[in-house]
Amino acid sequence: MGVIARYREHLPVGPATPDVDLNEGSTPLVPSRNIGRTLGLSRLYFKYEGLNPTGSFKDRGMVVAVAKALESGSRVFMCASTGNTSASMAAYAARTGVRAIVVVPSGEIALNKLSQALMYGAKVVALKGNFDFALETVRDLTSHYSVALMNSVNPHRIAGQKTAAFEIVDELGDAPDYLMLPVGNAGNITAYWKGFREYHAAGRATRLPRMVGAQAEGAAPIVTGSPVPNPKTVASAIRIGNPASWEGATSARDESGGMIAAVTDTEILSAQIRLAGSEGLFAEPASAAPLALLFRLVRERKIDKDATTVVVLTGSGLKDPDAALKNVEPPIELDGDARTLAKVLKL
Repeated sequence: MGVIARYREHLPVGPATPDVDLNEGSTPLVPSRNIGRTLGLSRLYFKYEGLNPTGSFKDRGMVVAVAKALESGSRVFMCASTGNTSASMAAYAARTGVRAIVVVPSGEIALNKLSQALMYGAKVVALKGNFDFALETVRDLTSHYSVALMNSVNPHRIAGQKTAAFEIVDELGDAPDYLMLPVGNAGNITAYWKGFREYHAAGRATRLPRMVGAQAEGAAPIVTGSPVPNPKTVASAIRIGNPASWEGATSARDESGGMIAAVTDTEILSAQIRLAGSEGLFAEPASAAPLALLFRLVRERKIDKDATTVVVLTGSGLKDPDAALKNVEPPIELDGDARTLAKVLKL
């Protein structure tokens, strides 16, 4: 069952909205077995969005955006993307038999994500410049032609993505004390805050979480307060210098009493490896940014250790493995038999 069927009464859909799904959503909320204990946190969870159909949280919002676009008669979908949005849009376009056009910043997209869009049959254009220029170009084009804009500036994307907040409350029985997630184009933090507020207003949660967002140090416009012309970070999914949902992110931060802070690429990669090696969860670099921030906040004693904390892992590590592989031990090359292997392994 996809998110539209599961949360129909909370979404902008009606009898005329087509049924669309790839069984997205219902991703696991995984209790920490090792990192939480090491940090002294009694209730730490990971919302593993990498188990969505195309490997990232984008599927939640995309399914609603696609359904509404089809309802309005659109037959051509278009987005700018650093990877995950393009994979998701292309998959749902293939599922529903419409045309998908993806604009990516040339040389700035992880190959695995690009391969997804291509395999799903999208027309991919690599545009010179960064993501912000690609999005500006796509917004200009879709305002003049009969093409549906599928980036998170589309409000139906936000509506679908808020369902992750519903799932967390449904599983925990209430909202967490802290919700930590990466911030790139800032649609997701906007969506989570919307979801938590809606469930709270409906009496499904007794409290609201503090929203804690992590940006990469080389792509931290919300932290610095001004756009970054040439964002740089190993975390390609949040390599964005002028977020489309900037206002939504700052509203979530301020209204919840939370924060948005920056972490270095070194901290991100270290957290990614620690997450995989300690919890068995392989997430892409952007997903490790909030965990890196959590490590720092615990060191600085800015997190209540008895609180319930949820870290959102927005995408699978298989989306962008190259950076991680540079920081782990390579395979052992060996020519020998079982005895030789046992000796090398010191068994």
